[in-house]
Amino acid sequence: PMSLLYFDKYVICSFRGAVPQGLVLELGETVQILEKCEGKYIGNYLLWQYETVVPLEDSVVTEVTATLQEWAVLWKQLYVVRTVDLFYKLRHVMNELIDLRRQLLSGHLTQDQVREVKRHLTVRLDWGNEHLGLDLVPRKDFEVVDSDQISVSDLYKMVRNLTWGEKEGKNFLFFCPPHLHYRRPYGCAVLSIMDVLQSISEIKEEKDFVLKVYTCNNENEWCQIHENIIRKSSTKYTAPSSNYGLIISLQLLRGDMEQIRRENPMIFNRGVSVTRKLGFPDVIMPGDIRNDLYLTLEKGDFERGGKSVQKNIEVTMYVLYADGEILKDCISLGSGEPSRSAYHSFVLYHNNSPRWGEIIKLPIPIDRFRGSHLRFEFRHCSTKDKGEKKLFGFAFTPLMRDDGTTLSDDIHELYVYKCDENSTFNNHALYLGLPCCKEDYNGCPNIPSSLIFQRSTKETFSVSTQLSSTKLTQNVDLLALLKWKAYPDRVMDILGRLRHVSGEEIVKFLQDILDTLFVVLDDNTEKYGLLVFQSLVFIINLLRDSKYFHFRPVMDTYIQKHFAGALAYKELIRCLKWYMDRSAELVRQDHIQEAMRALEYLFKFIVQSRILYSRATCGMEEEQFRSSIQELFQSIRFVLSLDSRSSETLIFTQAALLNSFPAIFDELLQMFTVQEVAEFVRGTLGSMPSTVHIGQSMDVVKLQSIARTVDSRLFSFSESRRILLPVVLHHIHLHLRQQKELLICSGILSSIFSIIKTSSLEGDVVEEVEMMVESLLDVLLQTLLTIMSKSQSQEAVRGQRCPQCTGEYVSCLLSLLRQMSDTHFQHLLDNFQSKDELKEFLLKIFCVFRNLMKMSVFPRDWMVMRLLTSNIIVTTVQYLSSALHKNFTETDFDFKVWNSYFSLAVLFINQPSLQLENATPAKRKKILDKYGDMRVMMAYELFSMWQNLGEHKIHFIPGMIGPFLGVTLVPQPEVRNIMIPIFHDMMDWEQRKNGNFKQVEAELIDKLDSLVSEGKVSAHSVLLEKIEQETWRETGISFVTSVTRLMERLLDYRDCMKGDETENKKIGCTVNLMNFYKSEINKEEMYIRYIHKLCDMHLQAENYTEAAFTLLLYCELLQWEDRPLREFLHYPSQSEWQRKEGLCRKIIHYFNKGKSWEFGIPLCRELAIQYESLYDYQSLSWIRKMEATYYDNIMEQQRLEPEFFRVGFYGRKFPFFLRNKEYVCRGHDYERLEAFQQRMLSEFPQAIAMQHPNHPDDSILQCDAQYLQIYAVTPIPDNIDVLQMDRVPDRIKSFYRVNNIRKFRYDRPFHKGPKDKENEFKSLWIERTTLTLTHSLPGISRWFEVERRELVEVSPLENAIQVVENKNQELRTLISQYQHKQMHGNINLLSMCLNGVIDAAVNGGIARYQEAFFDKDYITKHPGDAEKITQLKELMQEQVHVLGVGLAVHEKFVHPEMRPLHKKLIDQFQMMRSSLYHTIILETSLPGGSQKFAVHSPIPGIVKSLWIPRHYLEHHHNQTKGYLSIM
Repeated sequence: PMSLLYFDKYVICSFRGAVPQGLVLELGETVQILEKCEGKYIGNYLLWQYETVVPLEDSVVTEVTATLQEWAVLWKQLYVVRTVDLFYKLRHVMNELIDLRRQLLSGHLTQDQVREVKRHLTVRLDWGNEHLGLDLVPRKDFEVVDSDQISVSDLYKMVRNLTWGEKEGKNFLFFCPPHLHYRRPYGCAVLSIMDVLQSISEIKEEKDFVLKVYTCNNENEWCQIHENIIRKSSTKYTAPSSNYGLIISLQLLRGDMEQIRRENPMIFNRGVSVTRKLGFPDVIMPGDIRNDLYLTLEKGDFERGGKSVQKNIEVTMYVLYADGEILKDCISLGSGEPSRSAYHSFVLYHNNSPRWGEIIKLPIPIDRFRGSHLRFEFRHCSTKDKGEKKLFGFAFTPLMRDDGTTLSDDIHELYVYKCDENSTFNNHALYLGLPCCKEDYNGCPNIPSSLIFQRSTKETFSVSTQLSSTKLTQNVDLLALLKWKAYPDRVMDILGRLRHVSGEEIVKFLQDILDTLFVVLDDNTEKYGLLVFQSLVFIINLLRDSKYFHFRPVMDTYIQKHFAGALAYKELIRCLKWYMDRSAELVRQDHIQEAMRALEYLFKFIVQSRILYSRATCGMEEEQFRSSIQELFQSIRFVLSLDSRSSETLIFTQAALLNSFPAIFDELLQMFTVQEVAEFVRGTLGSMPSTVHIGQSMDVVKLQSIARTVDSRLFSFSESRRILLPVVLHHIHLHLRQQKELLICSGILSSIFSIIKTSSLEGDVVEEVEMMVESLLDVLLQTLLTIMSKSQSQEAVRGQRCPQCTGEYVSCLLSLLRQMSDTHFQHLLDNFQSKDELKEFLLKIFCVFRNLMKMSVFPRDWMVMRLLTSNIIVTTVQYLSSALHKNFTETDFDFKVWNSYFSLAVLFINQPSLQLENATPAKRKKILDKYGDMRVMMAYELFSMWQNLGEHKIHFIPGMIGPFLGVTLVPQPEVRNIMIPIFHDMMDWEQRKNGNFKQVEAELIDKLDSLVSEGKVSAHSVLLEKIEQETWRETGISFVTSVTRLMERLLDYRDCMKGDETENKKIGCTVNLMNFYKSEINKEEMYIRYIHKLCDMHLQAENYTEAAFTLLLYCELLQWEDRPLREFLHYPSQSEWQRKEGLCRKIIHYFNKGKSWEFGIPLCRELAIQYESLYDYQSLSWIRKMEATYYDNIMEQQRLEPEFFRVGFYGRKFPFFLRNKEYVCRGHDYERLEAFQQRMLSEFPQAIAMQHPNHPDDSILQCDAQYLQIYAVTPIPDNIDVLQMDRVPDRIKSFYRVNNIRKFRYDRPFHKGPKDKENEFKSLWIERTTLTLTHSLPGISRWFEVERRELVEVSPLENAIQVVENKNQELRTLISQYQHKQMHGNINLLSMCLNGVIDAAVNGGIARYQEAFFDKDYITKHPGDAEKITQLKELMQEQVHVLGVGLAVHEKFVHPEMRPLHKKLIDQFQMMRSSLYHTIILETSLPGGSQKFAVHSPIPGIVKSLWIPRHYLEHHHNQTKGYLSIM
């Protein structure tokens, strides 16, 4: 029941929605339950089909749910294609997403935790989408951005900035474990921060690190051990003998300290200490109160004191107040260590010149700093008495000087005073009156020598200090300024020296300094006004430094809450105007430029001062203030209007003014209305030179100022935009016309569009969009065309960075087009002065749109940008198509514009991003819901415009046939149905004009080839059916038949090429298609293209002979003429003779690699004739040598005779070019029937091997299956003469036995009638099938189709004649080879052949023939066979003679070990001869008791008659040698 499906409001089980009006629900989707009725739930997701469904869950949860469902399908596919690594990674990420989603749904997280969980979710979503090749998802605050709510420019920047990186520096952590007793040096461990960050930057947990502890080889270098370890100076330290050391845990936390404390409370509960940077950080935060003095024990030089060995010196340090009290807990030895009252240095063994290099922090309270001093006591630590330490001296230094400044950041060499354990320090005044260092000594030279402490002149002690204090200063000038009333005569000097005070000191006392300056100003405005102004400018510019930038809020707070200079504005305005008015006169303008840079805060002071004055006086002198501001702006405009081309100094002044100018708008808005401020700004921007030739640097500054103006709060008011937009657009227009500073201009435009988009959601922006259309649209199009052309040619002009800003300008153009309404388009089209202007505009915008789709400005995964671009284009085209139809159809028809329009429409429909069939179901649904199928929208526009062409349609035939056909191949039924009538219309128009449609037919065939070969599917059947119904049906049917046959072959070719098919299939399919182009369509260029495709396939399969024959087809089309040929495929422009020569050489080379030298020799001769006719003896020599080499190869190199196999492909499952056809295939080297069968079955894994050779019936031919019938066939050579020549070497004959073969034979034995059990030869008939191929083998393929088959039955007698005749021929050939010494050494082949014939004859072979066919009954029953019987007898007699010759040759070459075999052959030969003797009597007895056998011998050199003594034949086994000599 449905009531089990829901818990709360989330689906916990999928539901198929089989009930009426039920909804298909997937796991994790949200449902809103409204009521429960009769066991069913009614709610937003279930029954109310017209109610808008709004998910109640967080949008991030919704995205995670949808993404997980989409990933699930792709994740399974990863397993199928065995992408194992990504499969497991994705599974892990999906589990993390499910867990994080669960946390988000729990509702128990704080806001900070929710934000952190969302961050982790989006990071994982983006990672998975990237690795799965899915689209980028633009987000803002972790939520998916709605592209309808922001401008295209903002969306582009958001997508572009999705990828970011982080650079990491290299620092080190040092760990030096101290000794507790005397603090002796032990070891040092170093850890590279860079290595740490690389391993912990991506993980949230702690990670352990092991640090090896190194010991120092020489204690004197202990202070440098960490640097030596970093530098890997291994001679100065020793590594531990075993792998022991420190184990520390590190974790990287991001954010400021407050955020880290808030997000990680548990870490700080464990007592983690915070270590601050030594000294001030690069950025000093306001409110950061510190008072830390860092002291470094540098070194000391001490005397031996009468000892034979050097001392073991320990330094003890105390911090003492003015009253001599030791300050408690004011010494810190390290972060996390408890503070202490005394410090003890480590001890170096027997070292009177120790180097410590140890840093101690002294966190002394501010109120105790003045009057405090440091005392250092030096003791010798005895090695005999472990606890004994003897005091021998001390040094001291006060923390603050008499002038109120603190100890300077420097190395201080302190005086060492002698003392001993009996000395008392109770009265610190006894030594504080003494000089502590050389500088102190110079201040008090007259020191009595009778004091209790005497200085050791040969001993010194050095320390260095660094103060990190926000309350104390080391600067005398700063103190003088703060106490200026004490030095009334030095005020001007003090103000002048403020510029020499360090920035750190100024920001520490910022408020006090500002108060002092304005008090001085009020004290005597006329005398100190300019100096105070300069000091204020200096401080303001100091805060522009990145180190002190964070003190700007302190300055803002001061101005708002503490500033009290109500009269200051008058002097500030006066000084500022005075500087500006002098800018045309002065050569050095440093002070003027500094004032320009400080403009923002000067205006803050001016405005706040005026507000204070107005409050105090109830608005008095308002008009004077406004007038002074007006005059100040006149001075500003005056500065900007000056010609700066001849003055570099003036350029810097103008640049400083322009950079600071936009920052004063907010201050002015406090005192003036929006319109008034906008007028000020317009006048100022308008005063800048309009030309773009004032210099590149000034151009940049001017545009940057405009950019900041556009980004300011002022520009967000519609009242100000009406005033400012024209002047801004004017400057942008000028720069775009000149193609200058394109990147900055694009940024300004992007900001404008962003503001207008935001404003359009709230109010009316028609007027502003109208201004932008008039000013920008045309120049934007021209700019994009220029950028795109440069981007395509890779010739970006220096400084313009054109290729990089293509996306920016595309987004700007799209933003503008998107904002345009019907009214804007109407005004745009009506405002063209002439049709030529309109034509130029349409060509530009169509060209830009086409380039957008061809250049792929946005990457593949920027789908949100691609779809939005397509939506804007199709909307714009709908507006423009009416203007195209209205102005360029009738008498003013313009082919160029219409052609541009059609090309755009075709490109648009074929965009990869719009092919929804390739998208996942979720993505497809999302696109259709938001945009619909934009291909259909454009197809309807295309159809409508085609219909509007009327009689001008003929101009696009046949030019647009190919592009339109490409549209019909889009796998979208509605698009096809729209496009098919256009094709029909094209054919109808050509039929009317020419009486045929040959142009359409030729173009259609060309385009079909290229499109289908690319793997696209055709929808030609609908078109063909429509053609057959026409009045020109007769011509149409022939066209339909031709195209249909071509399509069958093309689709077979496409299927073979796109799959993992074997080379045989691809080659066969290509041959089939190539022959079709030659024989049926006569398309020579297509034919040649496929020749080269086929050749490449053969070369890849190493079928070199076939590759040569294939290339020979093209060679035969060429003549030995000098006709020039154009560049084609990989051939350059050359003469026909040169191309044919190059082809011949390449073909000869391929024949050589295929060992088919006999085929290459005629080409060598042909080339030789050409070279000889041209007297090119060098080439003639080369080709003749090549020919001679081929003859040598024929005689010397071994070549295998391949076997041939007949293959039948039966069943409708085979490709068209194989279906129900039979082929003969030339096998590979060493390939026998079993191996060939296995290869064919692996190429066709679904095929079933037929086990009989009978021709299949119709049930097999028409079944939906694949059957293979394979058997070996015997070649029937055409050139019989060469095979019958006895002296021709077998290596030559071998070639002709298996080459140039077009006929093949297959014999199937069977018994006709009852089988004779005693002698089966009497009834054994042969069914002989002769197969004739379409072409000879070898050729352009290793297999050719059977063209004709002949079936004859061979009688038993005829079969016997052929068997004996073939065997005789085999014996003669073999014997001849041994006689002419063509075969050497091994005689086994002859032995086996003789043995096979003689043994068979003895055991039944010839004897069976004698018994079967020489019988009187057979002769009586078959009187017509008398001649054949005689022929068989002669062949048998001949065989006896040949065997005799063979035995003689065998006797000559037989090995001694094989003599027994030879004897056996002689014996069996006698038996065979005797059998024939009793059967066949050739002549009567002769005198002498001998018989004469007249035997025909075809072997030259063998006697025609053999005289063999009877007694020898009877006793031949004892007289073998005599027998051979008699023979």
